[in-house]
Amino acid sequence: MLSTDIRTGLADRLDEAERTRVPIGPLTSAHPDIDVVDAYEIQLINIRRRVQGGARVVGHKVGLSSLAMQQMMGVDEPDYGHLLAEMEVFEDEPVAAARYCYPRVEVEVGFVLGADLPGADCTEQDVLDATVAFAPSIELIDSRILDWKIGLSDTIADNASSAGFILGKERVEPADIDIKGIDAVLTCNGEQIAAGRSDAVLGNPVTAVAWLAQKVDSFGVRLKAGDIVLPGSCTRAIDVHPGDHFRADFTGLGSVSLTFT
Repeated sequence: MLSTDIRTGLADRLDEAERTRVPIGPLTSAHPDIDVVDAYEIQLINIRRRVQGGARVVGHKVGLSSLAMQQMMGVDEPDYGHLLAEMEVFEDEPVAAARYCYPRVEVEVGFVLGADLPGADCTEQDVLDATVAFAPSIELIDSRILDWKIGLSDTIADNASSAGFILGKERVEPADIDIKGIDAVLTCNGEQIAAGRSDAVLGNPVTAVAWLAQKVDSFGVRLKAGDIVLPGSCTRAIDVHPGDHFRADFTGLGSVSLTFT
């Protein structure tokens, strides 16, 4: 367990790395005793700072939601980060790749909540009851840690490596689609580069959102009506290069596209 001063100092370093786009060495190398609680508290220090500066939390993302990623990190549960309004990007506004250190994209089925979720007692049925719509989405991830050389505590402290998100225009009510059977195809500059299915996320993306509601409750956070939740990627993460145009197509859910300059 790290002291409050060390947590604050590491939050300072991550904040500066994000602002300057100059990545830093792994926190886990400099502080091998850092644990998951330390990492979440470091994440929250920077989120609170940004909120105090005028930023607005509009949702959360779940990371490490596939078995392969959990095995790679040596963990048995996902992690989470915050989504801020200023992180949203749009289909009709190309994004400068230079805004980020090592940008990558992931394909996800977004959840739009129409009601607050319970905390520690949240069930999958609670999630379905509270979800007003699913939406096609792409998450833009990044690491402020040098060369993506991350351990679990590194990515958690770094807001679960989150950097941006985009939702497509389509909205589909939960009753109108099988959330476990949505196929997703990602193309880059017209060429298919990844494909997957929504049940790659813990077997059911709803499971990931219920886990998230339970997890954030232990840190005094709740998922609220109007929040966007990204439950995890249907496909592997894809590196971004200037000039790339990505399009993600989802069966029964529409599409979403994102262009980088």
